[in-house]
Amino acid sequence: MKVTVVGAGAVGASCAEYIAMKNFCSEVVLVDIKEGFAEGKAMDLMQTASLNGFDTKIVGTTGDYSQTANSDIAVITSGIPRKPGMTREELIGINAGIVGEVTKNLIAHSPNVILIIVSNPMDTMAYLVHKTSGLPKNRVIGMGGALDSARFKYRLAQALDAPISDVDGMVIAAHSDTGMLPLVSKATRNGVPVSEFLSQDQVDFVVEETKVGGATLTKLLGTSAWYAPGAAVSVMVQAIACDQKKMIPCSLLLEGEYGQNDICLGVPAIIGKNGVEQIVDIPLSAAEQEKFSEAADAVRAVNSDLKF
Repeated sequence: MKVTVVGAGAVGASCAEYIAMKNFCSEVVLVDIKEGFAEGKAMDLMQTASLNGFDTKIVGTTGDYSQTANSDIAVITSGIPRKPGMTREELIGINAGIVGEVTKNLIAHSPNVILIIVSNPMDTMAYLVHKTSGLPKNRVIGMGGALDSARFKYRLAQALDAPISDVDGMVIAAHSDTGMLPLVSKATRNGVPVSEFLSQDQVDFVVEETKVGGATLTKLLGTSAWYAPGAAVSVMVQAIACDQKKMIPCSLLLEGEYGQNDICLGVPAIIGKNGVEQIVDIPLSAAEQEKFSEAADAVRAVNSDLKF
């Protein structure tokens, strides 16, 4: 099993580290455009192998996609953050160009690859890859929901003063501060609805803190988070590599599911050796469906800035 991670920054390197440490694949290839950067990250990570007890081989390359040949799974983290004075259209134009070129290079060397999209705006970048790659819909997956759900469970565990292993919860819709939909109605502590333990004010606080989870970390760190995104990717990669049939919320191309068409949004799916094995259509309340539709409208507005 061979996995490629494009972008050797903090998120990409964390992806490679977690994947390697779980010891389920033979090789991880790190790719970056900065000369020597991926090679250095790979060497540093390989020097932890004897300490952390893994045998996964990690190699780095400066833009040589021939080294990614025959990858089973590839993770795309590359792109730039929005800078002061930059319009949304400019950001999307730049990142769309980067993601589009990366996708083309990956598929040229690994035609059977399954792609996991991390680059932002994530739902829009996943949609771009669907529209331009020619890959079947089961082989393009946006990571967002897996990360957002982890942040939701973290906030729930805090509010419940419970071990996080007691807590289950899911976030669907868009990977954005305004478009996330934490499904409080489905959140539980050992199968018991969290509403049995938390007041409405506590629930509202958990929801809002979940929605601004990324922004909170950016404010604290001065940059985007990397540990949790890397861990979220590693869970998705392992579910595919080991055919685990895990149900993971992720950004997928919808063709009628949840009342939406021609858009990528976060929904629960069974993830296995074929990528997306099944989209799970769970019932939503009228209020949840309305919020899901609002998130779809917002993502479509962002998608309108794409130029194929």
